[in-house]
Amino acid sequence: MLSLLACLLMVSAPARALALFGGITIKDEIEMGKKFDNAIRAQIGFVDDPEIVAYVKGVVERVSKALPPQPYPITSAVVANGAMNAFAVPGGYVYVFTGLILGVENESQLAAVIGHELAHVTERHVAKRIDQMKFASAASVAGMVAGALLGMGGGQNTSAIGRAVATGSMAGAQSAFLMYTRENEREADHVGLNYLVKSGYNPNAMPETFEIMNKRRWFLSGETVPSYLTTHPGLDERSSYLRDRIKLMPAELQKRPAEQAQFLRIQTLIRARMTSAETALAYYDTKPKGDFICLDNIGRGIVLERLKRTTEATKAYETALACGQNDALVLREAGMFFFNRGQFDKAGPYLQKAVILNNKDAMSLFYMARLMGERKDYANAIPTMERVVREVPEDSEVRYYLGRMLGESGNVFGAHLQLTYSALYGRDRKKTDFHLARVKSMASTPEQKKQLADLERAMHDRFEGAATAERKSP
Repeated sequence: MLSLLACLLMVSAPARALALFGGITIKDEIEMGKKFDNAIRAQIGFVDDPEIVAYVKGVVERVSKALPPQPYPITSAVVANGAMNAFAVPGGYVYVFTGLILGVENESQLAAVIGHELAHVTERHVAKRIDQMKFASAASVAGMVAGALLGMGGGQNTSAIGRAVATGSMAGAQSAFLMYTRENEREADHVGLNYLVKSGYNPNAMPETFEIMNKRRWFLSGETVPSYLTTHPGLDERSSYLRDRIKLMPAELQKRPAEQAQFLRIQTLIRARMTSAETALAYYDTKPKGDFICLDNIGRGIVLERLKRTTEATKAYETALACGQNDALVLREAGMFFFNRGQFDKAGPYLQKAVILNNKDAMSLFYMARLMGERKDYANAIPTMERVVREVPEDSEVRYYLGRMLGESGNVFGAHLQLTYSALYGRDRKKTDFHLARVKSMASTPEQKKQLADLERAMHDRFEGAATAERKSP
């Protein structure tokens, strides 16, 4: 684990602060954030389940409302990685790792981490680092930070990244850029605590999170912890001074309930879909049956489906449906399961009811569109899938199925356009170039030429990000 709340590298600062340090403008900082975001998206996996993405976005937005006015919106993304981590970058981008969501116990603790990271932003800690390093351009800052994050080039193994920093495979100045001082951390703890309380959470969540991380540290090899973490205050010390401060707060703040309902749903999806299937199944098999809730049956069904234990999975889904017949998530997951087994008539009613109960869930809409496509109902399938694209524009699979539907309906230009996007977001350069050539050869109307121009801009941003990360990786 690379944690503490500051963990791997949280690189951000409000643009108005940057203007005070080295003359970097708001425009420069937005450029940094965009370049970094392109670089990281070109190299590592992001979560695309709309339920998870929307949940994290909601928590980040809730905490962000406690911040003083910022010159750009705070936006979020979820990184599919087991490290217990979160970080922010210039331009207002906040990244939360799936490992953090699984590692904490409730939403208040997740919000505590986010509050801490946003405090580094508002207190200008990184702005001062940028000024000390005298970078010449926004691109050089973004490239250096992306290279640091991606570490040894694979982008997925954050332990390897930590070792790269710890063993000096980055330049000394770059390594220094990733270090927060004791004063930085203490300030981020106290300011982050203010944000946590102001956004309506229990203040005890912050020291609780430190204590969870402290326990987990002891199970780690020393070589997986970057050496720069030794310059930060110890977790025990930080928990202690935060608890001393919390004791002075009104009792009603300390009695705020931990928010669990939606958090547990998101934890279930991450555990069941994004961790080792064997580990996830062991979790459900060892959980006392008396403690099982309806959600656990869905999680167990997902895991059994992954393990191709179809009969057992069917039973788990049917058990979940018996207790969650009006739960949109239960209906969605059951509908997806039966759809993937080719039982379209059984899947249809569950998916339809899931959409009625939650018409903002892009995953339910995605499977409804696919179901319509299987029935050759392109007049309804295509607009439904286009709606999904508007919700998750960078999802490779959504673009792929929209492309298929368009091609089967006779819109060849639209098919190649969407398949180009699919290959682009799936990081397949060969297929991207293949479909792009066909889009170029067919673009004749003003609208088609505009769509081609939009596609080429998206390609430029994505491939430029990948090239930047590759050039700057240690």
